[in-house]
Amino acid sequence: MKHRLFIVLLALSAMACGCGGATQKRGGNRQLPTNQSGVSYYTFDIVAELPHSTKSYTQGFEFADGLFWEGTGGNGSSRLQVVNPLTGEATKSISLASKYFGEGITLLGDEVFQLTWREGKAFVYDRQTLRKVREFDYQGEGWGLTTDGKVLYMSDGSDRITLRDPKTFRSLGEIKVTLGGHKVLNINELEWIGGEIWANIYLTTDIIRIDPATGKVVGIIDLSTLQSPADVSYTTDVLNGIAHDPATGRVWLTGKNWNKVYQVEIIKK
Repeated sequence: MKHRLFIVLLALSAMACGCGGATQKRGGNRQLPTNQSGVSYYTFDIVAELPHSTKSYTQGFEFADGLFWEGTGGNGSSRLQVVNPLTGEATKSISLASKYFGEGITLLGDEVFQLTWREGKAFVYDRQTLRKVREFDYQGEGWGLTTDGKVLYMSDGSDRITLRDPKTFRSLGEIKVTLGGHKVLNINELEWIGGEIWANIYLTTDIIRIDPATGKVVGIIDLSTLQSPADVSYTTDVLNGIAHDPATGRVWLTGKNWNKVYQVEIIKK
């Protein structure tokens, strides 16, 4: 989400994380604490670099059927698109009406789910044709979306992740995300990986790994050096996009208007 630059990153009243000063566009000066007890810390190696359209304001990112599935944002430029990883070009795409600001996506069975930011609408598409088959209403904002293969997990920019029934979109409960007993705010794009929920935190270059049973952050991945300066332009925005292939364990990362998708290997520090 690029929408609320005034939001405080973390409600960590007992932790001083040195987050003062002006916010950089990519959030590089705002990170999570690096020495929290009970949390594992990770870095990365870049395995491969793939092209990404700098016109895609990435809000949701998935890998399935050998392709990237991407939801983009912006009134008048929101899309759901299927992208060839080797070329970065969309092979199929559907545009949202200009009144909708597209948000997170996830695939479940033969369907693709897509949130909207403040419009309170979730759209469901046929996976093969991208034809809209139904829609749901919900209260509050929509940010990120993922699934464990049974239910949906939805973020709204707060510390909450709401569980939803994919057939009705009814709330099934919520997870309160904490780090060291304190709320973690600005939870954004989500991905279910190995029984954990991985989440981008808006305005940071960190990805958190959440235990869905407790809501506790069990790992933090530092991606502050993922992009080289040569790949950053005035339109480059924040890190936001996690895709995973359960069959191979591969992980890809990208961001809003980034020029590349990075396949990475996550390494424990």
